[in-house]
Order: sequence, then C-alpha cells, then structure tokens
Amino acid sequence: MEHVLTNARIVSMQAGDIGYQPSEPLSIVIRDGKIAEITTNTFADHPQRTNCQGKLVTPGLIDCHTHLIYAGQRANEFEQRLNGVSYQTIAAQGGGIMSTVKATRQASQDQLTELALPRLDGLLRSGITSVEIKSGYGLTLDDEIKMLKAAKALETHRRVKITTTLLAAHAVPPEFAGKADSYVDFICQSIIPQVAEQQLASSVDVFCESVGFNLKQTEQVFQCAIAHGLAIKGHTEQLSNLGGSALTARYNGLSVDHIEYLDEAGVQALAQSTTVATLLPGAFYFLRETRKPPIEWLRHYQVPMAIATDINPGTSPFADLTLMMNMACTLFGLTPQEALRGVTTHAAQALGVAASRGQIAVGYDADLAFWSLNHPAELSYQVGIPSLQARMVDGELCHD
Repeated sequence: MEHVLTNARIVSMQAGDIGYQPSEPLSIVIRDGKIAEITTNTFADHPQRTNCQGKLVTPGLIDCHTHLIYAGQRANEFEQRLNGVSYQTIAAQGGGIMSTVKATRQASQDQLTELALPRLDGLLRSGITSVEIKSGYGLTLDDEIKMLKAAKALETHRRVKITTTLLAAHAVPPEFAGKADSYVDFICQSIIPQVAEQQLASSVDVFCESVGFNLKQTEQVFQCAIAHGLAIKGHTEQLSNLGGSALTARYNGLSVDHIEYLDEAGVQALAQSTTVATLLPGAFYFLRETRKPPIEWLRHYQVPMAIATDINPGTSPFADLTLMMNMACTLFGLTPQEALRGVTTHAAQALGVAASRGQIAVGYDADLAFWSLNHPAELSYQVGIPSLQARMVDGELCHD
C-alpha cells in the first residue's frame, strides 16, 4: 500500500544543523508503513495523495520516560507541602509513593488502562507517536504484571507505539520493610523471569538512590535483566551522586534519567558508552529543585540528551511533552534544536529504536507529526496554543 504526502516542509532531524532546518516543499512516499522516498516530485495524479499545504512535518515525538499507569492522585499532598507539611510527615501518614502503590494494587487491569487514557490523550495532543511506560507501583509479581499488561493494552485504544519497562526496583514494598536485599532477590528470582517469559517488557529500570537501591543491589538487578535478554535503564543521580550512571554506562544501558547530581567522571563514563542522558525537567520544576543537570559537561563530552515528561502522580503530573521542551530550554538552558533532538533522535536512542524512529529518512517508520508552525523553535517557545494538525503512525493518519 502506497501513500504520498506532498507539499511538506520537512524537519528531518537527521544529523547536523541541516536536519533541523525546514526544507522547501517536498513529497514523502510511504510504503507499508515505512518512508520509501523523499523527493521533489509532486505526484499530481497519485490516487493516495495527501497535500500537507506547506505544514511543518517533524518525526513523531517520543516520550522516553513515563509512569503513565497508576491509580489515585496526590493533589492533597501537593497542597500539604505548600502549607508547610514535610515529606517525611506525609509519608508517615501513609502518603508518598506508598499511597500510589496502595491505590494501584486495588485497581484492576482494565481500570488502570482506563485511568491512563486521559493522560495518554494529553501526550498525543503534544505530538507523541511513541511512549515508554514503566511499572513500579505494584511491587508484587501479580501487580507489576498487571501494570505492564495495562500499559500494553493502551495500543488497542489509541494509535500509538508503547514500550514497556519493568521498574519493580522502584521502592521497597511494605511486605519487605527493612529487607531490601530480600526484595531484590525476589525481583531477580521471580519478577524478572516471569516478565521476560511473558514478553511484557523490553527493559528493566532501577531507582538507584539513597532512598531507593544501592549500587550492589542495582548491579544485581542489571545482571539478572541482561541474563534474561532485557535491556537496562537507570533512575540515577537525582538526589545524590552514588555512581549509578557510571554503573549503567558500564553495562551499556539505554539511558540514565534525572542526573541532577551527575559529576564530570560520570559524564565521561556515559561518553564511553551508548547510554543516553535523559533530562526530566518536570520533576525538577515540580519539586522546586535547584541542582541542575550538568548540561555543559554533557555537551562537552557529546553525550546525547533526551527529554521526557516523567508523568507520575507525585513529582511530575504533566502530560505535555512540548511543555517539557520549554522547561528544558528555560530551566536547563538547552537550545530549541537540542530540545527537539531530545524528543526525537535521542529519545529514540534511549528506547533502543534509533534505527527506525526519530528521523524522517528513507527506511524509517512513517511516524510523523504535522504542525501549523513556521519554524521548529516554536515547539519549545510557546505552550497551550494548539498547533498540532495530525499525527501519523506507521503511515496511518490520525486526526486525534
């Protein structure tokens, strides 16, 4: 099946500055969901022809770090914190991540999928064609599997590509209070093998932090994941510098995410691997953090930087990837070109799909976003003014 898009001003995001500049009007030939040709031919008589009318066409945006599946909300905690109640007090009252764990465990798989749809719709309105979704609010074998199945079910409700990540090592559940090593053993002996056997996730993530899991525990999970054929990712250097990013890089992980406390040695370790540094400005903003990721070092050592929403109920309740692009520019000092690469080429690399997504090039998936904009810098510049005209996933136009 062949479909032709004509009169498209293409922002290809191929390497170099030229990939960021809109082209003169061109045509994109799509066959079997792939980009087959990019040409000046106007295909005036083609039976399957869509005139883009000079719209800006970018790769479909990719949100490479989300916690989209959960039940409950924590607006009450947000209000409490702003009224001076400490996080420790909130947690002692049953709040914090464990309140989300409790609500998520009580919800059915279908309920979790239904609850996630409005959040997903927000992402779609910001031009998303691919999204990564983590588990991590179940913390039992059955509940982690339930979350991953709920995430995969979203593909049956919306035209979008879902990548799932097991994050059982998100927190120590109440059943293992004071026994983090035993919980890590349980993850490795029970959860990872089952998830791998059922092909419910393509990667495994660990919250490597003083309030999460230490380096030894993180490495144990990484080794188990790799032994079961799964890729690895890390929540690292968000609150302190434990060396989790360097550990992830040593195992050639897909990405390290947050990284506010990453030092130069950690950046050098990333530069010697293919690991992407994923910035999560929504959490930085919402938590009113002051320690910024080491952007200049990442630039100096040419480490690719991705940007993601980190959408979750406790620290980043934002379902708009273009808002994150704006925050990455205004809070972290990225350029609009770096921001767009962060949600296209580099986000694709952070998901292990850089060979097929994140660029407009021959042989790539026909995952596209169509914008009523003059220049791609506008994607980072303004928020809230509708500019997305349509999305395309595997060559299928979606007017959602």
